[in-house]
Amino acid sequence: MSSLHLDAEALYSDLLTGVRGLLRPSTALVGIWSGGAWLAERLQRELLLDGEHGVISSALHRDDFSSRGMTAGADHTRLPFEIEGRHILLVDDVLFTGRTIRAVVNELFDFGRPASVTLAVLVDRGGRELPIDAAYSAARITLPAHQRLSLVRDDAGRFSFDIRERTV
Repeated sequence: MSSLHLDAEALYSDLLTGVRGLLRPSTALVGIWSGGAWLAERLQRELLLDGEHGVISSALHRDDFSSRGMTAGADHTRLPFEIEGRHILLVDDVLFTGRTIRAVVNELFDFGRPASVTLAVLVDRGGRELPIDAAYSAARITLPAHQRLSLVRDDAGRFSFDIRERTV
């Protein structure tokens, strides 16, 4: 465990403000399973956006599929709107290597060609392995590569973080 303390609720408030500046007419929110989906759900509600948010999984397009296998969330892609020609705002909890974002963009294009795809994240922890960057991140931190930062949501819908040692 780490002594780093991040206030997920305060960072969520910053994300809410940042996302407002990224919205265009007809923007659709798509949260990456699972932490990003939780964020997108709450953002959709608190921004009073019409319609539903989407949820997308990276499982079927991961470049480490052979070592990870089918992960939880593989069947969680739900896009209740047309992707073709739509401005998509991808939302995720933690941006690290960029591999999840690459996989999600591939999954998104399986459903159509969006007009644009913009990324907003709660925390950017650096360590990129691919040329992917968020248009907005509520925080930028540095963690050792052997640590994993995950968003947690309690029964009341409040966010916090869990920091653990990576197992693989």
